[in-house]
Formats: sequence, C-alpha cells, structure tokens
Amino acid sequence: MSTTLLLVQALNGLQLGILLFLLAAGLTLVFGIMNFINLAHGSLYMMGAFIAATVFRHTGSFLLAAGAVVAGMAALGLLLDRIALARLYPREHLDQVLATFGFILFFNELTRILWGPAPISMGLPSWLSGTIAVLGVTYPLYRFLIIVVGLAVAAGCYVLIHRTRLGMLIRAGSTDRMMVGALGVNIARLNTLLFVLGAVLAGVAGLMAGPILSAQTGMGEPILILTLVVIVIGGIGSVRGAFLAALMVGLVDTLGRALLPTLLRAALPPSAANAAGPAIASMLIYIVMALVLALRPQGLFPVRHG
Repeated sequence: MSTTLLLVQALNGLQLGILLFLLAAGLTLVFGIMNFINLAHGSLYMMGAFIAATVFRHTGSFLLAAGAVVAGMAALGLLLDRIALARLYPREHLDQVLATFGFILFFNELTRILWGPAPISMGLPSWLSGTIAVLGVTYPLYRFLIIVVGLAVAAGCYVLIHRTRLGMLIRAGSTDRMMVGALGVNIARLNTLLFVLGAVLAGVAGLMAGPILSAQTGMGEPILILTLVVIVIGGIGSVRGAFLAALMVGLVDTLGRALLPTLLRAALPPSAANAAGPAIASMLIYIVMALVLALRPQGLFPVRHG
C-alpha cells in the first residue's frame, strides 16, 4: 500500500472518529453526568440529518441548514425533556431504556410519515465541493471541514466544562447531586440544559453526516452502537475520554478495513484474504472494547473526581 493511500485512509479514520465524537460528547454528558441512559440519542442524530437535508433542498444554503439544525434540535431536545424525559431522570435504568427505545420507534415512524421511506440526499454548495492539500495529498474539502468542526466542538466542550461556572456546576453535580441541590442550584434546570446540549451535538453530527450518508430512516441505530463503544472505551462521563476513544475507534476501523486484506494475503490465498479481511476488520473495534473491559473496566480515560 502506498504512503499516499495510507495517509488518505488515516485522514478518513480521523474524520470518522471526529464524527463519532460529536455524538459521543453529547451522550457521555447525558449518561455520565445525568446518569440517564438515552437510547434515542441516535434518533436525534437522524432528525438532525433530516432537518438539514430538508432546509438545504429548499434554500440551497448550507449555513441556513446548519442554523436550522441548531435551533430545531435545541427546541426538540427541550420539548422531549419537558414532556417526557424529566419524569424519567429519577427512575431506574430499565425504565429509561424502555422509554427511550420507544422513542426510537416513534422517530423512525415519524420520519417515514414526514419524509417517506426513501433516503434524502443532501448536496453541497460549490464552496465546499472542492479539494484541499493536506500533508501533501489531495483530500475532499468537506471531509476536512468535518475534522475542523469536530476539533472546534472538542475545544468548546473543554472550555465549557473546565473554564466556566456552568462547567463547575456540571462537574460538581456529577460528583454529589444532593449537595449541589442543597446549595441552591436548580438541578432540574441543569439537567435540561445538558440534555438540550446533547441533542444539539447529535443534530450537528447528523448535519455533517448528511452529505456523505444521506438522511434515511433508521440511520441512528448503527452509529449509536459505535458511539456506545466509544464511551465504554473512553470512560463513561469523560469528554476527554470520548474524544480520544473516538479517534482510536475511527482509525482502527478505517485502517483495519484498508490494511487487513493486504496483510492477510501474505499468509492466505487472495480469495480467502479478501473474504476474511473485511470480516475481521468489522470485529476489530469490538475486540478492542473487550480488551479494555477486561483490563480497565472503568475505561482508558475515566473521570477523576476530587
């Protein structure tokens, strides 16, 4: 395999990892800090993709689509929290799992009713359709934009959690919710804010994935599984862990699919290598997760309290 192809695949792995981080950041905040299991997080990602595709098809503006996604997902997250989810926060995890699984079914049927069963493609404006030179190789400009947006979100999450008063309250609430509430902090409002932030991040992930994957019913479930793998590897509740684990998962998955068939040809016939390579590559991230659970059940980068 040439160095150029290897570098392109590494950039593709970085882009996948960044996309996973956009989802994992919101989910790990909700799961790790609020102690709320939201299986419908992938559905929020799907709704973001549909909103973005619809606005872009009617306006032709990617920036208007981005603004509509942020506003629409904030409103949807607030609506879900106020109508249904706020009552589930103090409940057991089994109740949360069953309720949010029901929301998966609801949102899948909602997209079929509103947009039909066929995927909706989302194009790109001319200013995002070109290529850019990265480390001496030609790379699609839009995929590079995904990397930049993800890094900006990661920096924003770090500043929010470690450099603001709101972040101080979030960290304190994750350590001792009862004490923070006793000091006069409105825990219910803090939970709502966190859930809305998670919904917006999921919608932004759907916006960035729309031009690559198209918006289609059920697109949230496969990526939700990858997102949960990221959270388990990185450490539940750790945004830093979600970022590093997402990059690891993206690189392992992409480079594994690119390199394994070639490597296996040294020991197997070409036909067997071509068949076994993709199959083993699809299992790599789950093998990595199993090893992490065996050696460090708390994740590679767990939250440090105190």
